[in-house]
Amino acid sequence: MKPCFGIFDSGVGGFTVLKRIADRHGDLPCLYLADTARVPYGDKSPEQIRLIATEVVKWFRNKNLSVVVVACNTTNSLAFDVVKNLADVPVLGLIQAGVEMITKKRVGVLATSATISSSAYSDFIKVRRPNSLIYEQSCPAFVPLIEQGQISSKEMRMTAIKYLRPMIENHVEEVVLGCSHYPLLEPLLRDLLPDDVRLIDPAIGLAIKLDKILSNSKFIQKSPFSHSNTRFCVTSDPVDFAKKTNIWLGSYKDVDLVSLC
Repeated sequence: MKPCFGIFDSGVGGFTVLKRIADRHGDLPCLYLADTARVPYGDKSPEQIRLIATEVVKWFRNKNLSVVVVACNTTNSLAFDVVKNLADVPVLGLIQAGVEMITKKRVGVLATSATISSSAYSDFIKVRRPNSLIYEQSCPAFVPLIEQGQISSKEMRMTAIKYLRPMIENHVEEVVLGCSHYPLLEPLLRDLLPDDVRLIDPAIGLAIKLDKILSNSKFIQKSPFSHSNTRFCVTSDPVDFAKKTNIWLGSYKDVDLVSLC
């Protein structure tokens, strides 16, 4: 029986992580939870995030999971210890995986306000690469615009130009996409950044980290993205989320409404 992994995010951002895992490990059974009733997480207090993390992990328990993937950088930065302490299976996060992908000295980090305030990325980077020059940028408007489907809007482009300006002015060599929603903006960010700036998607590193947890080479494979074995659950508006699976994943999926309380 193939391992089943649980993945959670506030909304569609976790789709980018789901895709990276499927690209590397094939169509593993997955339980995807989107806490759409409380999206976005990036403007919430540490106390709120830790409470949400507690509710999510308790909901995941007894679901026959092999691993829990924290596909939300905000939760990773403020409540990773909560998830690890409550989960009865291994837990993987994006921040650790993303920092391990850094190879250059001048590093930019795009993330939510809560993640930037936590200093989680800069702290991990300084431990692993003490000589790094780190430039962090809070991007509070990105997630709401993405969830509204405004990827190609003029407002999104102008917002991205504003957020990227400090990165360009400081001549960063790599930019970490410190929110799982942000890889959905990669074409736009690639267009606005100099050609020699590398974008880092932490989900790629996270998918590699799954190799060890799965502990069986037959699960490590190159395959087209598929989500046929994924069950999608949300805390509000399942019909709207199902439409988003069609937009972002290529097919309409039934979505279950669940309560975390």
